[in-house]
Amino acid sequence: MSSERSGTTGRRGRKARETRAAMARAALELARERGVAAVAVEDVAERADVSRRTFSRYFGSKEDAVLDPLRADFDRINAALAARPPGEPPVAAYLGALRAWLADPDEPGWNRREGARELLELAFSEPALAAALRRIGTAAEEESIAIVAARLGVDGDRDPHPAVAVGAGAAALLAAARIWGRHPDADLAALVERAFAALADTTTPTDPTA
Repeated sequence: MSSERSGTTGRRGRKARETRAAMARAALELARERGVAAVAVEDVAERADVSRRTFSRYFGSKEDAVLDPLRADFDRINAALAARPPGEPPVAAYLGALRAWLADPDEPGWNRREGARELLELAFSEPALAAALRRIGTAAEEESIAIVAARLGVDGDRDPHPAVAVGAGAAALLAAARIWGRHPDADLAALVERAFAALADTTTPTDPTA
């Protein structure tokens, strides 16, 4: 009986993930076709062949649906951060988590996922999406701060170290992603490495093309 219940639960979970992914794809397709402002939640639900109520069970807004793949990526980055070796310095741990996420053979990172560059470019260029991305990113950073605080054994609400480390790491990732989104020939993994190197570099570049 327990095995039967487990199988049913597994199927329901898989169906829920498929439904969520279908709505996220529909939202992104419509945003690309029309622009976010011209897309209604009802349009997304119709494209995904679900009800308006079903959409609201999964997403709070059309922007959340468009950016859902990025939210899932932030979750994976945090999972990789929590799995880093004990004692590793926070910024190094964040970089290690990004490396693991970008190289994950099972869940490709942005650098190996079709359409990821276009999604990021859209997220940075559309004001409504940019605001939603900041909100999603802030929620992910709060989780990252809690993870780093636990690793350091400090209170993240009182000690600034976790928030500073996470803020620096997240800023480095987004800086790399902005450049990558605008330059098809760029290498995201290499840009991430350069962005983290810049955190420790106090010199001023003399060559603006370097």
